[in-house]
Amino acid sequence: MKQISFSEVEFEGKKRTTRREVFLSEMEKVTPWAEVLGVIGPHYPKGKRGRPPVGLERMLRVYLVQQWYGLSDEGVEDAITDSQAL
Repeated sequence: MKQISFSEVEFEGKKRTTRREVFLSEMEKVTPWAEVLGVIGPHYPKGKRGRPPVGLERMLRVYLVQQWYGLSDEGVEDAITDSQAL
């Protein structure tokens, strides 16, 4: 585990919440994840052969972020690697 520096502690209190973080927290509150995953789960591949599939919840969240922000496949990949909020 990485030790937090004094500058990181000071910056943490002054950090401004971005519009992306606000939007994602609102979507987290209003999206019924358990119900959606329950409906989609039986149709999602189980990964019996070949490479194991990415988890259903993660793929669904990536897909929804892609739709909400109008991103291409490459764009959503860049957004995921660039942002901790996603």
